[in-house]
Amino acid sequence: MRRLRRWAFAALLLLLALLPPPGVGTRGPARALRWRVSPPLGGPEAPEVTEPSRLVGESSGGEVRKQQLDTRVRQEPPGGPPVHLAQVSFVIPAFNSNFTLDLELNHHLLSSQYVERHFSREGPTQHSTGAGDHCYYQGRLRGNPHSFAALSTCQGLHGVFSDGNFTYIMEPHEVARPRENLQGPLPHLIYRTPLLPAPLGCREPGCLFAAPAHSASPNRPRLRRKRQVRRGHPTAHSETKYVELIVINDHQLFEQMRQSVVLTSNFAKSVVNLADVMYKEQLNTRIVLVAMETWADGDKIQVQDDLLETLARLMVYRREGLPEPSDATHLFSGRTFQSTSSGAAYVGGICSLSRGGGVNEYDNMGAMAVTLAQTLGQNLGMMWNKHRSSAGDCKCPDNWLGCIMEDTGFYLPRKFSRCSIDEYNQFLQEGGGSCLFNKPLKLLDPPECGNGFVEAGEECDCGSVQECSRAGGNCCKKCTLTHDAMCSDGLCCRRCKYEPRGVSCREAVNECDIAETCTGDSSQCPPNLHKLDGYYCDHEQGRCYGGRCKTRDRQCQALWGHAAADRFCYEKLNVEGTERGNCGRKGSVWVQCNKQDVLCGFLLCVNVSGAPRLGDLGGDISSVTFYHQGKELDCRGGHVQLADGSDLSYVEDGTACGPNMLCLDHRCLPASAFNFSTCPGSGEHRICSHHGVCSNEGKCICQPDWTGKDCSIHNPLPTSLPTGETERYKGPSGTNIIIGSIAGAVLVAAIVLGGTGWGFKNIRRGRYDPTQQGAV
Repeated sequence: MRRLRRWAFAALLLLLALLPPPGVGTRGPARALRWRVSPPLGGPEAPEVTEPSRLVGESSGGEVRKQQLDTRVRQEPPGGPPVHLAQVSFVIPAFNSNFTLDLELNHHLLSSQYVERHFSREGPTQHSTGAGDHCYYQGRLRGNPHSFAALSTCQGLHGVFSDGNFTYIMEPHEVARPRENLQGPLPHLIYRTPLLPAPLGCREPGCLFAAPAHSASPNRPRLRRKRQVRRGHPTAHSETKYVELIVINDHQLFEQMRQSVVLTSNFAKSVVNLADVMYKEQLNTRIVLVAMETWADGDKIQVQDDLLETLARLMVYRREGLPEPSDATHLFSGRTFQSTSSGAAYVGGICSLSRGGGVNEYDNMGAMAVTLAQTLGQNLGMMWNKHRSSAGDCKCPDNWLGCIMEDTGFYLPRKFSRCSIDEYNQFLQEGGGSCLFNKPLKLLDPPECGNGFVEAGEECDCGSVQECSRAGGNCCKKCTLTHDAMCSDGLCCRRCKYEPRGVSCREAVNECDIAETCTGDSSQCPPNLHKLDGYYCDHEQGRCYGGRCKTRDRQCQALWGHAAADRFCYEKLNVEGTERGNCGRKGSVWVQCNKQDVLCGFLLCVNVSGAPRLGDLGGDISSVTFYHQGKELDCRGGHVQLADGSDLSYVEDGTACGPNMLCLDHRCLPASAFNFSTCPGSGEHRICSHHGVCSNEGKCICQPDWTGKDCSIHNPLPTSLPTGETERYKGPSGTNIIIGSIAGAVLVAAIVLGGTGWGFKNIRRGRYDPTQQGAV
């Protein structure tokens, strides 16, 4: 995510026509020169002029080329937004080849409740709802599984495609050409990334993507970063996740786009469309736009050179000025930030109203899509850690293109490294990203069979022909359930039938999580929930908070790999109000801890040495030895910073600091002060009637044999469960609990340590103290 982008994009601005014409703005040429660093080999090729054609099928089964590129088929209702072809193919002659692109409309790009608005000097705020002119496609080159493509067809072809070795960027030669003249040949410019010699033995398309993970060249420019963690639980990876995103285009970007709201909106959607390609292939995650806002009349917040200051202001604006709910809000800015990075985001902040966001600096579509993929990756728990970027299996497997969260590569990367994927899965496994499992009801109006969403008039929809061939095709034909079929997809659909009530569809990943089970009357797994804050965990040594068990030992293990220091260390050092012991700082002054708050101040551990497991060490490690009650006590700590400015070096909120006491903002408070939400029960202090647990939504999740709002109704499971299923609904296995506990995860534990915000749907009402519940 460093500002020195792949040099190839210096000359390969995707949308030349979208840059300000002479006299409109002054940064267009400067931006091009900014990325024109000395390339290691060769140089960018001159663009070629090409005339693409659209392939149209004939009744005979063949295809014929048409010069008309327009993909609109009708307007519905008359006068409303156009409807585009669901599938389309184009032939693009260039560089002594004929590229055939097979594309499908990206049905996941825009929510059916999508809202677009802009603020204009000429009049009131303009609002529009619905998908609008949705002309954004994804696909591949015909016969090339190593390829990808992301194009817009609204006015000619704008976009990026790759054959596995080279990346091609295309745009109309005359973007100002009126729409009504799109029926004839339309010249386009197409660029190709610079020629690089293929590695020895690499002669087939796509072999660059499959290059082995060997050492990178010492002369390679370091552009991107990342680190490693253990592989996540396969269940979280196999279930499709949805990032509901709001994009805000600032005034500088509006000026870069010729002061055109339409061009600004189309550019931003194209960026998201390309980032979605990267996410769906490896992370099984879709990026869905729920709203877009363009500041045509001027910025609504102060957008300044400091990325983190701008990010903080964006989050305030999100809370106070955006009515639409979202998982994350990102700013697309047209300015050049005085930073070594082209973006900033809160680590692990997805789902959090105050931390789920990022800032992305303007560039051509390809480069900016990479920045969005990186900043969203940080929201999803992926980390930068330059100390580990060359360690073992953390090396990027693609030494030519590089990886998205990496320092390596020459030009547009499209893949996440194994370690970044592991970090994301670990983030999910430890309870992060619970909002991502909420599948939108539908994403595109009007209803259309084959888009993967069950809409009005449909019984099922397993997706495209290719998607149906992988899953659901035996149960669903032409969006109608086959004979005797009850369902075609979902974690609770098996062999076209609903799974019985009680069958586990999402296992608990730790002792603060809740195992979701099928209801018996739906193919979908219930929402991903965890225990309400306040439940005891870790043999009553810790408390559940935000879906994780909080203890000082776990924090020290996550950050340094060793246990927490003795209580005496906290009592002696954190009352000092110095760098080696404090309860935070105000300005440049360290704050002394009150005696009762020492266990909620600076995190002190044993055997700390060298670099932390993540983040960057600021200053030196403090080390003090005390002799107490005949024992030698080791007391060490250090200030560790994340890229978003978070300091991981303090005991995190929700950590137990005494009997019925928890930490909050460096203070040790009674559990009753947290006003933990309550759930119904059959009597006083009988939360969920002792036959279930209270979830973070303030609702009882009952044990398999019980039901009702308070789990007071005995409802035994059917005895005719399929063979082998009887063990699936018994909750988390001991192995899973151990994995979830130990895998306290270097990454996720430290994320919360930094106060990055988890955004679990805690409903703090009524409140109760779980210590009064009895057996929890």
